[in-house]
Amino acid sequence: MAAFRRGVQSVGLFRCSWSVLSSSRHRIVRIPLLLRSNFLSLGAGGGLCAVPFSKQAENLSHEALIRRASSLVTDSANTYLSQTTLALVDALAQYAKAVHTLIALQKRYMNSIGKLTPAEEDAIWQVIIGARVEMNDKLDTCRHFESNWMNAINLSELAAEAAYNAGADQASVTARTNLNMAQTQVEEMKRLSSEAEKQLAEVKVEEIQRTAAQAAATRAFEKAGKGDALSEDDVPEAYLRED
Repeated sequence: MAAFRRGVQSVGLFRCSWSVLSSSRHRIVRIPLLLRSNFLSLGAGGGLCAVPFSKQAENLSHEALIRRASSLVTDSANTYLSQTTLALVDALAQYAKAVHTLIALQKRYMNSIGKLTPAEEDAIWQVIIGARVEMNDKLDTCRHFESNWMNAINLSELAAEAAYNAGADQASVTARTNLNMAQTQVEEMKRLSSEAEKQLAEVKVEEIQRTAAQAAATRAFEKAGKGDALSEDDVPEAYLRED
């Protein structure tokens, strides 16, 4: 009888288990996986930083841990450098674009000297002034990002040196490579911006010369209209040249 009762109970348990499985056969049961990690805390009161390590690495030396830490520092410095470089390069590109826009407006005005009505001249000058304001704003943005970029350069140099001293040669080489790339990119964009500024300065000089020549010609024609004799000083230099 005891064996029979145990058999009946087993059958009942089997039916109960089958019922549970049947009711949940369309559901996905997720079983959480518990992972245990050991941490070495550094600093007082719980630690300012924790370096994870496995059971196999419990006997790491101080030198090995310092190499790991220096590699982490170079990774962070590289990220900071790449972000500040991208921001500065983009800002320099936008600044150069604003300078070229102003150059185009200055040339358009220069080619229209003496052909515009006062209202048209005032309108184009308003556009030129707006372009100058935008160019100066872009320049301020470049200066702001360049300050961040210089901090990133200094930090990366220190991180590369620290990694080299700690024996993390690969991390040090990577940091140096990223430094060179960042400096090359920024120098190239600065060169393009300087060329744009040089072109703008040349256009301004030419504009001043044309404006002065137009003003001299206007005075000469006004004086001639009054019947006054013209001297060589009254005639623009362009009219005195021999072709």
